[in-house]
Amino acid sequence: MGLLSLAVWTPIAFGLVLLAFGRDDQVYATRWIALVGAVAGLLATLPIYAQFDNASAAMQFVENLPWIERFNVNYHLGVDGISLWFVVLTAFINLVVVIASWESITAKVQQYMAAFLILSGLMIGVFCALDGMLFYVFFEATLIPMYLIIGIWGGPNKIYAAFKFFLYTLLGSLLTLVALIYLYIQTAGSFDIATWHALPLSRGEQSFLFFAFLAAFAVKVPMWPVHTWLPDVHVEAPTGGSAVLAAIMLKLGAYGFLRFSLPIAPDAAHEWAGLMVTLSLIAVVYVGLVAMVQQDMKKLVAYSSVAHMGFVTLGFFIFSDLGVSGGLVQMIAHGFVSAAMFLCIGVLYDRVHSREIGSYGGVVNTMPKFAAFALLFAMANCGLPATAGFVGEWMVILAAVKANFWVGFGAASALIFGAAYTLWMFKRVYLGPVANAKVAALEDIGAREFLVMGLLAFAVLGMGIYPKPFTDVMDASVAALLQHVSVSKIAAVPLN
Repeated sequence: MGLLSLAVWTPIAFGLVLLAFGRDDQVYATRWIALVGAVAGLLATLPIYAQFDNASAAMQFVENLPWIERFNVNYHLGVDGISLWFVVLTAFINLVVVIASWESITAKVQQYMAAFLILSGLMIGVFCALDGMLFYVFFEATLIPMYLIIGIWGGPNKIYAAFKFFLYTLLGSLLTLVALIYLYIQTAGSFDIATWHALPLSRGEQSFLFFAFLAAFAVKVPMWPVHTWLPDVHVEAPTGGSAVLAAIMLKLGAYGFLRFSLPIAPDAAHEWAGLMVTLSLIAVVYVGLVAMVQQDMKKLVAYSSVAHMGFVTLGFFIFSDLGVSGGLVQMIAHGFVSAAMFLCIGVLYDRVHSREIGSYGGVVNTMPKFAAFALLFAMANCGLPATAGFVGEWMVILAAVKANFWVGFGAASALIFGAAYTLWMFKRVYLGPVANAKVAALEDIGAREFLVMGLLAFAVLGMGIYPKPFTDVMDASVAALLQHVSVSKIAAVPLN
């Protein structure tokens, strides 16, 4: 078992142990086993980062074993500078969510913790898969634990939200499966993604594949106008489910663009770049305006996620080192910030059992330590310099201005909307006099919640102040990807 297999299967193994041996009357032991599994999962990813060669654009830590030999499907894993940080990020967020859910989940604790551990391993598998069918299996398998997390531990409309989440994402993926089978046929029986990258395809074939992949990845990001499932799901999902969904699962779609859409169909990507930029700008500007009128804190942050992910797809389809790297940095930063925002909402919900902004006011008077963390995360969500939220957005806006001033201007204007809805929410929830008896009775965060907030604050500030470790890892792989995308892959037309 290589390092990548260890990172994938360690949390899954602990999850299966909980399902096999956990009991409802062993809540204390269940939580500690889940914590050990989450810590072990994070520790399994650290050697991958420590031993990674930043100067190489090639896949590293490669494992390639036959799996379904009849159809030439292999257990083929590897990471490059594009995927490495998402392996570490997934394990880190999983650990944070396990700690955050320590006391808030009291029913079916072993199944809840097991679902998150298994989900973590499956998502790491998506980022590591170098075989098309293996990628699809991991990509679709992530739906199962998240569906259960929403459907069992969610809010009053949890069944509706779980079905909506499952159907939206599954429906989009079916066309992608057709594309994978088409590529398998075109390569005479290969699911190797690197082989697909070198495949000469006609313009029509590339356009078909581009939109087939778009059907799955746009829903997952989610891009406008297929984003409508996200607010409903966030509102009904438990706090941990919302944190993982925003921090990691949305990144699976954006990652798919870089692993499939751009390198397999580069000419179609260039041809349809205008459409992608337009959809991204609509997400950045229009969805930001929609967020400003929300009364539910979770809905506001959910729409905020759509707007922030618009920066990611905008950066990708500018086709510059700065734009693609900025999109990747924004994905990582959004993972930290969005998880922190949802976990802050969870802290309040556990005490007051309301997500409505109008139910609060003056929280800083009764929870000063918590309000300090909430202010930091709100500033990061606004894109304040020296926080993680600034770095990626600044890189994308700079790349956009270099490519087209008005595109960059449109993207930059969204920073105003982001600051408006985030600060408006913070003002009404945290500032001013104590609004009601429930707020007056609030108790500040304890040691466990302080640890959760502290870990995320360290990540948000560390990335904002010193982003070099993040950008150094991806530079070589991004340059290689753009060089590949700049070369036409249209098949030569034979002369009669």
